[in-house]
Amino acid sequence: MQPPPAQARNPLHGITLERMVTELAQHYGWEDLGQRIAVRCFTHDPSVASSLKFLRRTPWAREKVEGLYLFMLREIRRRQ
Repeated sequence: MQPPPAQARNPLHGITLERMVTELAQHYGWEDLGQRIAVRCFTHDPSVASSLKFLRRTPWAREKVEGLYLFMLREIRRRQ
């Protein structure tokens, strides 16, 4: 019996949280990112490092970041 391919259909497989936060900040800017996901690490003195620290401890916020990242990717693909 062969195991199924690991994460074959997961679009986030292999993408680090750091990469997601960095790309979101570049695409939307910190101010817009803070409006889309209202968490202090995006609205008050934002940085990738402080955001990662918070998101790694806060599952609900990480889920929102992952969802926005997937939305951003779909948005970019539609424009091409």
